[in-house]
Amino acid sequence: MIRLGINIDHVATVRQARGEPYPDPVQAAVFAELGGADNITCHLREDRRHVQDRDVELLKATIKIPLNFEMANTPFMVDFACKIKPHAVTLVPEKREELTTEGGLDIGKSKGALQEAVARLNKHGILVSMFIEPDAKAVDLSREIGAGAVEFHTGRFCHEIDAAPTTRAKIALVEKLTAVSRHAQKAGLQAHFGHGLNYGNAHWLQRVEGAEEANIGHAVVARAIFIGMQAAVREMKDLLNDPKNRP
Repeated sequence: MIRLGINIDHVATVRQARGEPYPDPVQAAVFAELGGADNITCHLREDRRHVQDRDVELLKATIKIPLNFEMANTPFMVDFACKIKPHAVTLVPEKREELTTEGGLDIGKSKGALQEAVARLNKHGILVSMFIEPDAKAVDLSREIGAGAVEFHTGRFCHEIDAAPTTRAKIALVEKLTAVSRHAQKAGLQAHFGHGLNYGNAHWLQRVEGAEEANIGHAVVARAIFIGMQAAVREMKDLLNDPKNRP
């Protein structure tokens, strides 16, 4: 079964647009849990454009499923994570001018700093996942610095598979993703996937050997506007796991 993590950042985006106390991302997380979500993901950005510190604290205290805390590798964020002790931390690159995370970490460029952060988080019993491009070298570097999981940035994959004109072309793209997923498994790392996954392409993960988890936010929150969070989560879980949806 592919676990489904629901990213509730965009619920907080709507709240922050008006400076009101609603909609509450914690309430959205509870409804996602009721719909069958396997974990909740939130990204506390340095500019606090959506999720706030208190949201993370309330999420940890409220939800009964694991919390996956996305963050940049900064001293404050590492201290905060060690205090909150989420189930998992996903280390991501972050630029203030970007609309959303644009790509995977360049682990080689900041290997020492990342290794130090991973070691500290591991000491607090936190599973550390590295947000990387679907690349075997990045997988190997993630293992070297002590991570327990990788999350493959699927933004480019999603754009390409949506645009691919034939089933054969789509399968070729899936096979490339499968190769790095297998490589992660052989390295002893969990294989997670995230970014750009939606109701038109997420079912392709059923063909990716070793896929353990998908973390999806924007598509599910957008769908929830029309049918509610619980139903939107159930639909996505079916796409990821129901054999009738397997391409």
